[in-house]
Amino acid sequence: MTDAHCDLCDLPLAQCVHGQPPPPPPVAKAPPAPRKRATTTRATAPEKVVVRRWSPPDVFKPLILEVLRDAGGVLDAEDLFLELEIVAEDRLTPGDREAAPGGELRWHGAARRARLALVDEGLMVKDKPGVWQLAGRER
Repeated sequence: MTDAHCDLCDLPLAQCVHGQPPPPPPVAKAPPAPRKRATTTRATAPEKVVVRRWSPPDVFKPLILEVLRDAGGVLDAEDLFLELEIVAEDRLTPGDREAAPGGELRWHGAARRARLALVDEGLMVKDKPGVWQLAGRER
């Protein structure tokens, strides 16, 4: 019975790692095949036409300058809005004529933002409240 034990670890040969055949080498797995995207030929889509509900402030910038130049460079805000509505009538959308959440007409708000941009650009000055005025070089 002594020969049924391993000489190195004194375990029975059936349980001893020294008496077992070496394990088979690990089988290398093939790398996964790369995924192929389904290629579809798209017909060129027609260009998407953007329809705005209301006009952005940039639409009003040249119109404000035009109205102020025609008026001599200075107008009260109320008078400016009356003149601007006449000049911009064909450009105003139905959405422009809606009231914004604050109650002001949307195009009035866009014109006010355009005024601020014109002041930042140095084309208008903001001296008196309620008065829209061109800068000295624009008159």
